Amino acid sequence: MLSLKKFAPVRHLLTLTLLGLALPCAQAWTDKPIKLIVPAPPGGTMDVIARMVSEQLAAETGQVVIVDNRPGAGGGIGVQALRTAPGDGQTIMVTASNVLTEIPHVLKSGFDPLKDVKPVGVIARGTMVLVGAPNVPAKNFKDFLAYARSHKGQLSFASYSAGTASHYAGMILNQKAGLDLQHVPYAGSPPALTQVMGGQIPLMFDGYVTSRAMIAAGKLQVYGVAGPRRLSQLPEVPTLAELGYPELNFSNWLGVVVSSAVPGETVEKIHRTVAKVAANPKFRGRMFATGFEAAEDLGVEPLAQSVKAEFERNGAIVKQFNIQLNP
Repeated sequence: MLSLKKFAPVRHLLTLTLLGLALPCAQAWTDKPIKLIVPAPPGGTMDVIARMVSEQLAAETGQVVIVDNRPGAGGGIGVQALRTAPGDGQTIMVTASNVLTEIPHVLKSGFDPLKDVKPVGVIARGTMVLVGAPNVPAKNFKDFLAYARSHKGQLSFASYSAGTASHYAGMILNQKAGLDLQHVPYAGSPPALTQVMGGQIPLMFDGYVTSRAMIAAGKLQVYGVAGPRRLSQLPEVPTLAELGYPELNFSNWLGVVVSSAVPGETVEKIHRTVAKVAANPKFRGRMFATGFEAAEDLGVEPLAQSVKAEFERNGAIVKQFNIQLNP
């Protein structure tokens, strides 16, 4: 009978070899630092979320994660930094999907969102809500429609910028409900919300993440959720689809994208790591506390298809309402 002890060194070498082959498949990155680009300035919502992602990513991978803020040009500066980095997957970007699906329609951002980047994974979802000024007598959506129709030509709606979903939703509401609310754009959500809270403008579609504190404090009324389902933090507030307006469905995701130069195999590895980050209970709790909802884990190809569909839908809205490209 042959002794197994005789082959122990060979078995040990084989085990090490197999482990050596398995590790690159299990690891998304090398032992070099991971650069995480944020197409927004420090301190804003996107930056706060990106730093949460960087902490969890470092915990999952054991690698150093360096946050690199590259604001400007509607995300274009960040995407350019991503594209000029080596295509090894060591440089990634945390972004909101509207950087890919909305902004390129109305701003010369300098990149093709369907060709220059690859969406890798979703970490959370944000949904818009329809909010009203505290001095508006209407306390629900149906009553607001009646109020607006009785004040024809006198009311307006704010948006956090022309050519964004906040603008699209207001235009669609006008069309579908037969209203004539005038559009007043602002440079971001905070100044627009200030005007709504002050009663100067009666209505706005805004992301729940930025309006939730004012809703909780009673400084804003909330009339409906402009998303596919009710928000877990506002379970009593119906969706606008429930109220008869299914076209008012605007939500975006926060997630990770990479340069289109990154090989497919590396993209899949990064996707698996991002999915782990998104599923971590502690991370989910922190995201929930900021107003985001948990996101389903879409595969790389389905995610790319969803970006394409949303980009085309927004393009059709821009064309329908003749929304002009900004220089």
